[in-house]
Amino acid sequence: MAKLSGTDLPGFDAQLKTTKMFYTPKDALAFMSSPDMSKIMDLVRTFSFEHNLLGEKVKSKDAIGISMPGTTLGSRQNVKLRFDPTT
Repeated sequence: MAKLSGTDLPGFDAQLKTTKMFYTPKDALAFMSSPDMSKIMDLVRTFSFEHNLLGEKVKSKDAIGISMPGTTLGSRQNVKLRFDPTT
């Protein structure tokens, strides 16, 4: 897996140390229900926009929406990422 991700084993292990893994549905639900969820997803969309991951023509991080329990960040008409704890 390290080789396929473009690194060596120490590099891959370093990436995993900073990656939140959800090994059970209960872990994923706890994360999704966290008060920090909105802050974390805002960091994700800001990073994505600043690094042109949303596309070259996108003028704002609000161009796409991220829906999560209780709120939507960005465009409600263009939701591309949904976190739904009911399914």
